[in-house]
Amino acid sequence: MDEVKSKKVLIVEDDLFLSDIYNQFFTKRGYAVVNAYDGEDAVSKALADDFDFIMLDIMLPKKTGIDVLKEIRSTENKSKNLPIFMLTNLGYDEIIKNAFDIGANGYFVKSNLLPNQIIDEVEAFFDSSKVVGS
Repeated sequence: MDEVKSKKVLIVEDDLFLSDIYNQFFTKRGYAVVNAYDGEDAVSKALADDFDFIMLDIMLPKKTGIDVLKEIRSTENKSKNLPIFMLTNLGYDEIIKNAFDIGANGYFVKSNLLPNQIIDEVEAFFDSSKVVGS
């Protein structure tokens, strides 16, 4: 019988309280979680490890989430095509459009969704995409 591999998520969120909440909710649902708290750490971890998806805050220290997204998408490695969901409290259509143009797969307005709703949306994305971890 094949062992079911839990999905591994990189959560990039500089607000330690929110990061901890997301970590707890994803862990309770069986996800393996790695955290990054700034843009430079996010790029380093995204390129060094195998993740099934990334949750990426837009407003980060050292590098913005948009810069992180650009760097990951322009890199020729296994992270290039990972699903990436942007996290924001900003409702700026231009920033969100820019993120989609660069290659984001979705976005969440943090103030509009509870952590369990975000996980539900991520799981719905995987169910509809039939993404299977390798």
